[in-house]
Amino acid sequence: MSLPAEFHEIAKRVNNWGRWGADDELGTLNLITDAVVREAVATVRTGHRIPLALPLRQDGVQSGLIPGRINPLHTMVQINQEIFGPGTVATSDDAVTMGLQAATHWDALPHVSHSGKIYNGRPADSVTAHAGARFSSIAAVEHLVSRGVLLDVARARGVDRLPGDHAVTPEDLAAAEEFGGVRVRAGDIVLVRTGQMRLALAGDRDAYGYPSPGLSVRTPEWFHARDVAAVANDTLTFEIFPPEIADLWLPVHALHLVEMGLLQGQNWNLEALSTACAEEGRYAFLLTAAPEPFAGATGSPVAPVAVL
Repeated sequence: MSLPAEFHEIAKRVNNWGRWGADDELGTLNLITDAVVREAVATVRTGHRIPLALPLRQDGVQSGLIPGRINPLHTMVQINQEIFGPGTVATSDDAVTMGLQAATHWDALPHVSHSGKIYNGRPADSVTAHAGARFSSIAAVEHLVSRGVLLDVARARGVDRLPGDHAVTPEDLAAAEEFGGVRVRAGDIVLVRTGQMRLALAGDRDAYGYPSPGLSVRTPEWFHARDVAAVANDTLTFEIFPPEIADLWLPVHALHLVEMGLLQGQNWNLEALSTACAEEGRYAFLLTAAPEPFAGATGSPVAPVAVL
């Protein structure tokens, strides 16, 4: 089934191919300039640090809904082993097998494709079984620090958690801006809270995954107009799931990653940040969120920290 005309019309309006040159692999991360970072640092007042990552554990949020995306399997490969002989210093080492998008993570730009293309018009078959992503792999993102903005849609709507059939709209994002007394600007990393993470933290990973609130297909134009550098939220699928338009699966992924070159993240734990922002009455902060530099990978775990 081909993508509908509505999708292609939005794609034309948000497309960033060639905006930063034909060789560009970073997309909207180009919007994070030195000046943006200096302004981000200036948001720090108390030094209060809030971790936003889920623990990497075997009983994590993956339930099998997404094929092949497995929770971390942690194995000890050495336990107090005196590898240089008896009486020498002993070491313990670990190994792990996991899906790179298993827990809190960034999706790299070639994580999805449509119509045979990935970001900047490159061919989708540049992602191969042996080398992974030839262009725009997550390793291209060597650092990621900017101003973070929490758009707490759930709190702005007066609920702990949005219902599973709630598609977060541009109107929701604008209402969360007004609620937080903040204005999203160029180079920001936007964090959208739905409250869905509360289900995962309570141990109900099936309910966490499905049905799930998430970003509407109407929101990419809002992020494009604001020149957002990256966006993440507190759900498994990022966009509303099941989709708001019948049989149109992952349209927000395609618009963000393929058309805009907009990095996006899932499974971010925004609960403590929501409380802290409400208590301090401010919703902008310094955010550090560099991915692990897996060469050729289409995504990576991340351990983001918000500094208020």
